[in-house]
Amino acid sequence: FTMDDGLSEAVIETFVRLHAEGLIYRGQRLVNWDPVLKTAISDLEVVSEEENGFLWSIRYDVIDPQPGEPDHVVVATTRPETLLGDTAVMVHPEDGRYAQLIGKTVKLPLTGREIPIIADDYVDREFGTGVVKVTPAHDFNDYAVGQRHTLPMINILTPDARINDNAPEKYRGMDVRSSRKTVLADLTALGLLVEEKAHKLQVPRGDRTGQIIEPYLTDQWFVMMDTLGARGLELVENGSVKFVPENWINTYRHWMENIQDWCISRQLWWGHRIPAWYDAEGNIFVGRSEAEARTKHGLADDVPLIRDNDVLETWFSSSLWSHS
Repeated sequence: FTMDDGLSEAVIETFVRLHAEGLIYRGQRLVNWDPVLKTAISDLEVVSEEENGFLWSIRYDVIDPQPGEPDHVVVATTRPETLLGDTAVMVHPEDGRYAQLIGKTVKLPLTGREIPIIADDYVDREFGTGVVKVTPAHDFNDYAVGQRHTLPMINILTPDARINDNAPEKYRGMDVRSSRKTVLADLTALGLLVEEKAHKLQVPRGDRTGQIIEPYLTDQWFVMMDTLGARGLELVENGSVKFVPENWINTYRHWMENIQDWCISRQLWWGHRIPAWYDAEGNIFVGRSEAEARTKHGLADDVPLIRDNDVLETWFSSSLWSHS
């Protein structure tokens, strides 16, 4: 069994070695978050199905427009509540309708914040108005845009999918559904809700809870996959590993060339506990045991350490059967 002593030892050994090589790190990235289980989950545990929803068009006023320039832009979104975490609006760099607005700022409704208008070729000029909101902490595509443009990442949700203290006080503590209704009512009252129309959309749900999965910015442990992916592709390309039938190499190549860093930590009660300890300042010390972590980093016995509460994702440990 994966939790037997021998296999558990191999799991810890692999984690410590990969961490020492710089291939495992702790960092803040966007993950799939189940607000019922209150844990990160893998892409394979997310089931997206088409559901009936709405597309809302919202007015964002431009700050100090020049004569002849638009005084506002209209963005379309299926999740109006996430505007509380917007950090930019975005247009296509070759869209002549908005060229003169790139670099200007808009008033973010309901928040009192000002956010920039940026240009990125991710934008589909043909969809909606050609202007989209950017919420890097709550959308995987927006997260990538945020990294490219060095945008702030504002997480507006608690682990159980309620509005947190990063949003205006009025909305704090509301669940997503309640906050959406309130945000739409407030936008309507201000004359900023331009349109509401029916729209079919893909809704991600957890395969265990059936709950809507939130893209969520949180600290997790990751395996850095670029070098590992390149090595995996190299062994196939040079013929050391062969696929039967051969055409599956195309799917494999697509995986390896588009691979993302792998989130291997879970906020669950059962599994291999991550072999990392923290001091009072939040410094991280990794070792095969607490004693080794202290010795390796020169920590005296009277320095208080707390072990990480997270466990390793099942596939990290179960895939190591060949090592053990």
